[in-house]
Amino acid sequence: MALGVTGLAVGLAVGGLLLVVLLGYALQRTVDDEAFKTADAVARLATQDALPDPLPVAGGQVRVQVVAAGRIRAASIDADRLVPMLYADERARIGDRGRITIPGQRLGMRGPVRVVAVTGGPAGDPWTVLVAKSMADVVQGVRLLRDTLLVAFPLLVALLAVVAWRVVGATLRPVEALRAGAEEITRSGRPGELPVPAWQDEIHRLAVTLNGMLARLESARVRQRSFIADAAHELRSPLANMRTQLEVAQRLGPGTDWPALTEDLLADNLRLGRLVDDLLLLARTDEAPGPVGPGRAVELGALIAAVAAPYPAPPVRVQPPDGPLWTRGDPDVLGRIVANLLDNAVRHARDRVTVAVRADGAYQLITVTDDGSGIPAADRERVFGRFTRLDDARARDVGGAGLGLAIVADLVRRHAGTVTLGDAEPGVRAEVRLPAAAPPADAAPPAAAVPSPAAPPADAGPPADVSPGAAPPTEVSPAEPDAQRLRFVQTCVERPTDSVE
Repeated sequence: MALGVTGLAVGLAVGGLLLVVLLGYALQRTVDDEAFKTADAVARLATQDALPDPLPVAGGQVRVQVVAAGRIRAASIDADRLVPMLYADERARIGDRGRITIPGQRLGMRGPVRVVAVTGGPAGDPWTVLVAKSMADVVQGVRLLRDTLLVAFPLLVALLAVVAWRVVGATLRPVEALRAGAEEITRSGRPGELPVPAWQDEIHRLAVTLNGMLARLESARVRQRSFIADAAHELRSPLANMRTQLEVAQRLGPGTDWPALTEDLLADNLRLGRLVDDLLLLARTDEAPGPVGPGRAVELGALIAAVAAPYPAPPVRVQPPDGPLWTRGDPDVLGRIVANLLDNAVRHARDRVTVAVRADGAYQLITVTDDGSGIPAADRERVFGRFTRLDDARARDVGGAGLGLAIVADLVRRHAGTVTLGDAEPGVRAEVRLPAAAPPADAAPPAAAVPSPAAPPADAGPPADVSPGAAPPTEVSPAEPDAQRLRFVQTCVERPTDSVE
């Protein structure tokens, strides 16, 4: 604030100085104008050879002389009739319509005197009209203003400093309250809110914004702590199982069933690896939460067939689409979406899991239907949360870690799609909608596609229910040759240089 008061004082000082200078200049111009008016009037009389004697003037602070060849031809009543007001060199220096300031003592007047010269009279014998006007009133007015400013200036600066201190203090008091609140939150490490001032001003909006930011940070911190705790718990379970089995084997010694132990350890190791992979995938998704780029053209019929190939049949069955159905994205990520849904469906199904894809307006609809116990309607949104499992009492080697559907939700969102869970009566129907895309330029024509049954209408129920007369769903066997995966790569993924029309 001291810097601001100093700047204000300097600004007032410069302004006061300019005021004094400009006022003196303006008053001097006024004196010159009045003197020239008088000189012009006398010059016209001299030109007409009608000069009165003495010359008439207004006021006692004006002297007029008409000088020709160094002699005074006429003068006002108070002017000297013997000695000109200006010396010869002064008259020669200012010339016609010139002006000069001389001491008032020379003319017997107070203060400095302003003298103007105007040429008049006959053409062959020009006369010089000299008009002198006292500037005592001008000097006195400027001095009065200067003295007033010198006295009032310090008082004004002091008053403005006090007002600025009070105003700035009142303005910064809410900011200080925000700072103190932030320091308290930082010191205590506990969640809290910053004080919000009552006035609806910028400080109020700043406090509201900061409180919103603190709330989001606290929510993120809680989610992070919960995520770390859940991840640690899930990681500890297979590690504890492996340690227990090894300790038992160590105590049994030669009586250990090593093939069975190896199989159990391998299962726990695989489960641990899947959990770590899921955690890494979620971490990468959190680092880049935005949508994926344009990606590649992917044919979803071939995609679901290739993803479902490793699963046992039954229970997994694929309902082929009528023709190629294209979307754009990362084929590996889209395959992970279908695989996670199939894992979840196989885990809870009784006898049947059906995966299908069909067109749905501007989207391609992927459905994965099982005939399990289903999910209550109130929990169908909650299951997409991380580490969410509806049956906490079940054995952990049977149930998953609760990350599969969370991964599906994040990956579908990054592909500008949606995922929902519905009732399959019995069981659950997972529906993934992805934006439809045009086929790539080098895509095979529809006539070359493998014949498939007609797609069911939108209101015909779950894709697993095949209408009479339609071809039965394709049974996918894990014994299919590896050539199927090669065909999948060739048919559902366009080359990076191809463009979509």
